[in-house]
Amino acid sequence: MKALKRLWRGEVPLADAIWNWAIFGGLAINLGTMGLFLWLLSADRPIAAFILGYAFSIPYNIVVTVGVWRSAGRFTGEQRWADLARIATPVWMLILTII
Repeated sequence: MKALKRLWRGEVPLADAIWNWAIFGGLAINLGTMGLFLWLLSADRPIAAFILGYAFSIPYNIVVTVGVWRSAGRFTGEQRWADLARIATPVWMLILTII
């Protein structure tokens, strides 16, 4: 939980925020919840599927997007990398939420 708070505050290095939290963590959380969603749908529980399928992924995606945005604001390297992170992360999180 402490690491998630650090991410939310933008205290995580930008590369770590993108690779570990957005890309790898985003895939793990969103594919896991997608599997849960599909399993509950196949069990004829559409309301539970909708609620549980998005209960973890959407909050996670929001926290990661905010965390990457804030980490990009503290990034001391080339500004284009911070700008790219601020553009790519919300797009990536939206794609993961939709699939």
